[in-house]
Amino acid sequence: MRVVVVGGGISGLVAAYRLRTALGPELELVLLERRDRVGGILHTGEMAGEPVDLGAEAFVGRRPEIPALLAELDLSEQLVHPAGRRPLIWSGGTAHPLPERTLMGIPAGPEAVAGLVDADTLERITTEPTRPLRWERGGDVTVAELVGDRFGAQVVRRSVDPLLGGVYAGRAESIGVRAALPTLAAALDAGAPNLTRAVADALPPPSTAPVFGGLRDGYRVLLDALREAAAPKVETDTAATGLTRTATGWRVDPIGAVDAVILATPAPVTATLLGAVAPAAAAVAATIELSSSAVVALGLPADTPLPDNSGILVATGESLRAKAFTLSSRKWPHFAERDVALVRASFGRFGDDTPLSWSDEDLVAAAVADLSTVTGLPIRPQTALVQRWRGGLPQYAAGHTTRIAELESAVAALPGLAIAGAYLHGVGVPACAASGTAAAQRILSR
Repeated sequence: MRVVVVGGGISGLVAAYRLRTALGPELELVLLERRDRVGGILHTGEMAGEPVDLGAEAFVGRRPEIPALLAELDLSEQLVHPAGRRPLIWSGGTAHPLPERTLMGIPAGPEAVAGLVDADTLERITTEPTRPLRWERGGDVTVAELVGDRFGAQVVRRSVDPLLGGVYAGRAESIGVRAALPTLAAALDAGAPNLTRAVADALPPPSTAPVFGGLRDGYRVLLDALREAAAPKVETDTAATGLTRTATGWRVDPIGAVDAVILATPAPVTATLLGAVAPAAAAVAATIELSSSAVVALGLPADTPLPDNSGILVATGESLRAKAFTLSSRKWPHFAERDVALVRASFGRFGDDTPLSWSDEDLVAAAVADLSTVTGLPIRPQTALVQRWRGGLPQYAAGHTTRIAELESAVAALPGLAIAGAYLHGVGVPACAASGTAAAQRILSR
């Protein structure tokens, strides 16, 4: 059997690994990757001789996929958890504690955002349960539309946007409720009479389990192990340029005839490849927009007195260029042991990828200046790394779940073809790994 996986990100690597595990050495497995390396938007660089992730650095620890993969690959000793410090939100030119008892920044009551928003907004939240709620069961709206109407614009800009910016590099205006906040949509579908009650019903139960996890030596450890275990023939710097059906399977240009194909590619690439064989599916995939971002990693003197917080998120409308800072040496205990204090600055939101056009020097200068502003410290980096992510994160717009159901239904009608990736059922690393596993299972079931 000959199978090609198009796309060498975490979704494609997991799919390849699952296929190899199930089919063994007789499988002829090819991995196509248009970049010069595998890993997609997971990339581990080096600073002061130590690994540092320049893409995603953490995963949701309460999902099982990544710990399970690490155990399968005998890498469980790589699993680390944050120190438990909480982030700040920079709003109105000052730092505020990240509100507690919120769902992606949406408060379950006025006390959660007291001090972050003004008195009129607090009153609006307090009286929200007395106003009739319009919600169409099974429907969808943007997060901004729902939260802005019920709680006001300040909650959107100062509490919700900073968190959505971190997850999707997006804004509340570009993200739909049903895909990004499924438990909230479920509570509203179940008849919650107001948003306050719906948020309270949707909040996860209290738990002492770590919210996030990471890898001590960076994601490259997992990527390398997956590649080694999958043992595909890897073709980097090679883009798939065409996909056609044949009497016995598929043809993928420039690879040739194969029995099955997994497209673990960004939505626009998937749309192009599906254009001739599944035009309806291609049309849906083409509607999914992408957001670009950039990461600047700064190595500071080890004794730099950074705030005792995990990071600083920036509200919409502030004069800063950066959208967030991760104080990695405060957030992760294993970073605290290093000879430099590590800080990651993030730039770029959906609809504004201007920072990606700046030079490396300008990005570093903006990161240093903005970090000085939010910490009140003279920031003097010893070293810096810059990583750009063009089209790195899909936007889960209102109606996303319906569109993805249509897309997957259309692809399901094509034997020997499967899709995977961050644009389907979640942008996080565990969700991408799950999509790779599901794609492999679809191929194996045929």
